[in-house]
Order: sequence, then C-alpha cells, then structure tokens
Amino acid sequence: MRTLRCYWLTLVLGLLPLATLADETLHYPADPTTDAPRPLVVHAALDLPQIEPVLQAFHRLHPEVELTYRNFTTLDLHQRFLKAPDQADVMISSAMPWQYRLVNDGHAREQLSANARAWPAWARWRHELFAFTFEPIVMVVRRELDERYGTIQGHADLLALLERHGRELSGRVVTYDPASSGAGYTYAIEESRLSPRYWELVAALGQARAQLVDTTDDMLEGLIEGRYLVGYNLLGSYARDVVAAHPELRLVVPDDYALVTRRLAFVPQHAPHPDTGGRFLDFLISETGQRLLAEQTALGAIHPALDGPGTAEALRRELGDALRPIDLGPGLLATLDDLKRQALLSRWQREFSRYTAAPP
Repeated sequence: MRTLRCYWLTLVLGLLPLATLADETLHYPADPTTDAPRPLVVHAALDLPQIEPVLQAFHRLHPEVELTYRNFTTLDLHQRFLKAPDQADVMISSAMPWQYRLVNDGHAREQLSANARAWPAWARWRHELFAFTFEPIVMVVRRELDERYGTIQGHADLLALLERHGRELSGRVVTYDPASSGAGYTYAIEESRLSPRYWELVAALGQARAQLVDTTDDMLEGLIEGRYLVGYNLLGSYARDVVAAHPELRLVVPDDYALVTRRLAFVPQHAPHPDTGGRFLDFLISETGQRLLAEQTALGAIHPALDGPGTAEALRRELGDALRPIDLGPGLLATLDDLKRQALLSRWQREFSRYTAAPP
C-alpha cells in the first residue's frame, strides 16, 4: 500500500531518532559506548507501524543490541528463509501453516525460559513455536455502501448483497488472492471448512468481479481512495487504526463468525545470534511486551495476566462464540499438502469464475 506505507514510514522516521529506514527495514544501532555490540536480525511479515513500539521498548531495555528488522510479505518471507535459513535470529508471520511446517521440519530452537514454559498451551507448539497476537479477520466498508444498500454485519449479509447487486458493485469489492497470498490461502481453507455457504460467497465475489490483491494494505488503500466499497477478510489489526482515521470507513467484525489469526514466532535452528533471538522472543511473550501490544498496537495480547482493552480476553467477552481462532496444531500441515492445496485453489478459481466467461 504505497501511499499509506510512505505516510507511516515518514511518521516512524520522525519518531525514531535511533532508527534508519531503507525500504522495509528498521535498524537500531547499539549504544556507542558498548564494547561488544550484540546483533539481532528479525525477519517478519508484520508492518513497521505495528511492531515499532515493541522494537523501541526492547532496544531501550537492551541498548547493547544492534537490532535490524526486515519486513516481507508472508510468502516472500517463507521463500527467503528456505533459501537462507541462517540469516534471521527470529521469524515472525501470520501465515500460520507455513510457520508451523518450518518448525515441524526441525527449523526451530527450543525455548525454555520461564515465560516460554508458562505460555498457554493453546498458544504454542511444544516450546518452539509461539503465538503472541490475537487478530480477528474483518470486513471494511465505505459508509456510502451502507447508505445505498443497507448495513452489512456478517458473511450472510455480504453474500446477499453480492447476489442482489453484484452488477452494480462490479470491480468495487476487494479481497485476498489465495493463490499468491499465504494469509489469503489460510483464510480460504479455514472458511471452506467452517462455512457451508463459503463456496457460494466465492462465486458471488466472482460475479461482482472482485479485485484480488496480496495484502490488507492494498485493500485499505483502495477503500480510502474510494475505488472499493467493501473489503473482505482484512487483518483487523491493520484495519482498526486506519478506519479510526477515516470516518468514511466502517470496520465490521462479522457477527456470525470471525476467524482469528495469530502471529507465530520462532528462533531458527541456524540463527546467527540465537541468544539475542531468544531474548527478543522472550520479550514478545513477557507481560511487559504483551502489555505494549495491548496498549500501543492493534495486534491483541494473549498473556493470561492481561484482560483489559486490546487483549484476547476482552475480545472473547465482547464477541463470544463468534470468534473462531485458527488452531495451532498438526491440522495446519494438511493445508499445505500439495494435492490438497492445488485442489482448493482449483475449486476457488472455478467457483470464482462460475458466472463469467473469463476470470476477472
């Protein structure tokens, strides 16, 4: 999302005198009085404005650490790791199946700190892979859509809207491309299991010639500019602050069901600086780090000691049974089976193209 991202990079540059920016990279040099700087390289699929408060706080606590943070798309992050598994000290991504497969294949170091041992079992796999956020998947609509067609509150409302007004909304709807987005594929396979009407919704999206993109940023940019009237399956953590800054937009946490994704972090087996990597991961799951997530970001904290605004417990109280967290467990591997993946993507394209002579 070029316009929005440039704005955020400018904002971050103004706030961080210790940070220098190049493309999607933040660098915090070690305190110049440190005799032996301790490098830390974090590779992630997590936009800079969301992670910056955590990086800044960690660097204040550990000024001897020379911290480099690089942001990628989910699939690019995964592919880079496979080509060079010894380049990062910490890996972070919301593409849960890909992270799980890397750890299952033996790419992660065991973490046995007090925080790691006490971390909730539902938010970790063994002591190698740790979920540290709680992020609902949402819709974002322009208020003019509400005024023209009525209010959307859930998936059934969206399906009805597209079936009745698909022609009028042609090209004005946007969602992830599951073939090129790891997050989009994850949501597609989870929804195909969860909702008996999911394939009807995919066909309706195709009938409305929905635009397919790779990131939530791409969707938000088009919604802000008015090119799109409704965005489907955005990361709520990215959408919340943008919607708050744009009164013409409305955020919808679906009232029938809302998938919840979680950022997964691990220290690679061949990390060049595993000690500082482990220290950073431990900070992510500490009460201090989690409080930062709850109070200064929209990522959603998991720590069981926290239950105020910005936490998983608060969301559970607000949304109850509508929340559908994606399970962190062996079931994630099935989503990446080559034959199953190809079968799902083939059906997705077939349903999406059902009412058109050619794919949009």
